[in-house]
Amino acid sequence: MGMTEQSAPSTPAGRAGLAALLAAPAEAVIALDFDGTLAPIVPDPEQARAHPEAVAVLSRLAPLVGAVVVVTGRPAAVAARYGGFAGVPGLEHLTVLGQYGAERWEAATGELTAPEPPAGVAAARAELPRVLERAGAHPGTWVEDKGRALGVHTRRTDAPGAALDLLREPLERLAATHGLMVEPGRYVLELRPPGVDKGAALTAFLTERPAVGAVLYAGDDLGDLPAYATVEKRRTDGRPGLLVCSGGTVAGEPQVGELADRADLLVPGPAGLVALLAELADRIGPAR
Repeated sequence: MGMTEQSAPSTPAGRAGLAALLAAPAEAVIALDFDGTLAPIVPDPEQARAHPEAVAVLSRLAPLVGAVVVVTGRPAAVAARYGGFAGVPGLEHLTVLGQYGAERWEAATGELTAPEPPAGVAAARAELPRVLERAGAHPGTWVEDKGRALGVHTRRTDAPGAALDLLREPLERLAATHGLMVEPGRYVLELRPPGVDKGAALTAFLTERPAVGAVLYAGDDLGDLPAYATVEKRRTDGRPGLLVCSGGTVAGEPQVGELADRADLLVPGPAGLVALLAELADRIGPAR
């Protein structure tokens, strides 16, 4: 039985990636963003939790594939906690790469690897309140401290887009002063060290597994583009992959446009992704 119309990739490369995943699931890697992909976007990121059916579906799918990896800008331990991944039978093949790969949590052991954050982040953290005040940040603007990165959110303001635009230049100056970069997202600007992104994290993870076959990557935001590029580069080298965009057709989030344009398959948010993963588990069959 083929995939449903909603879960059928729209591109030849995507169809080839899906076929390769189904043909050799034990060699496949399922890579997933967290916020907006496994977990619905909420006004307060501290209240984000994985879709209610996500853990059950992942515990079915993970034993069938080579690895499941969650790639996120959040601290790894936070993503593991908000995801509900600890101590779940069937998730022994799940890894969380947090802070864009700087941190790592293994579901099989509960082990967390988290090095000290770079000095530039601490310096920017100290100066950030004054920079926001001088810039006239809109009421409702708030800072999410991720340890190795700082996210400035405008989702709670009266005009999120205008509030974000107001802060781009002053935050870029602050970042440059301390050797950091600014990564834009959905009503957020994140200050973090350069050379650290989801593409580098995914590439390093795949390098540990030389026998990797198909790679599925699912994301929802501009920060997922480097991971898309990793899969696209693998495809130019003849290695199959499938790019999934979560929420690509949701109104009011135009920043997702480029991701949706490059995706092989659009799903309607975390619920759609969970349905896709469940369908894959059904297609692949019993755990090996």
